[in-house]
Amino acid sequence: MAGRNAREQHRQRDPRASLALLWGEQGPPTRGPKPSLTPQRIAAAAVELADTDGLDALSMNKVAAGFGLSAMALYRYVPGRTELVELMVESALAAAPDTAVAPDGDWRAAVREWARRCARVYAAHPWLLTATAMRRQRMGPNQLSWLEAALAALEPTGLGAAQRHQVFLLLIGLVRNLAQQQSDHDEEQDREWNRLTAELLARHADRYPALTRAVAEGAFGPDDDTDPLEFGLDRIVDAVDALIDSRT
Repeated sequence: MAGRNAREQHRQRDPRASLALLWGEQGPPTRGPKPSLTPQRIAAAAVELADTDGLDALSMNKVAAGFGLSAMALYRYVPGRTELVELMVESALAAAPDTAVAPDGDWRAAVREWARRCARVYAAHPWLLTATAMRRQRMGPNQLSWLEAALAALEPTGLGAAQRHQVFLLLIGLVRNLAQQQSDHDEEQDREWNRLTAELLARHADRYPALTRAVAEGAFGPDDDTDPLEFGLDRIVDAVDALIDSRT
């Protein structure tokens, strides 16, 4: 019953109020004692917890305990876990790169720098993969600043707005895909998967000849000579160059 009431309260929450909280545009509380915390401080503490224990383990109770408060006291600043996660994303994405300072309007250098910085953020905060799942979520100023920086980096290409957005989707898709691979990586499980797959293909090589050859040649093994991020960036930049050439 209590869980249902909480869900009903969440559905009734004014989305404009949530956006005001995310953008720091909410007014100060008109009742009660002077606030001793800010939503930003709470979000920063929650980020530390999620970095250590993961997003699934995060709760309002755990965050509140770090401040010596009850969860009910925390609701005075942040109305729920959904809003807390949105604030955490803002906290983690605080330092968007300034692609406007790329030398000589070099969009290639700007795009590469954007992707590298983005990859470092995802590596530092693995829970961002879940928190920024591809959906129509509320976005704060910091998250939009990353989108702004990517689109600004691509403006010198002369591509249309829709194409610049598609290139952005390729870039963030590359970063997120590599972050997911890193998050899923488990050395022992990888070895076991490789062993079982090799045994399976040995029995069914005639059905999967290309896959069998690729495995034999080390397709799924480590490649110390290739940085997957740089490899992906090279391919995206090459493709954009080809698209620009085709237009001219």
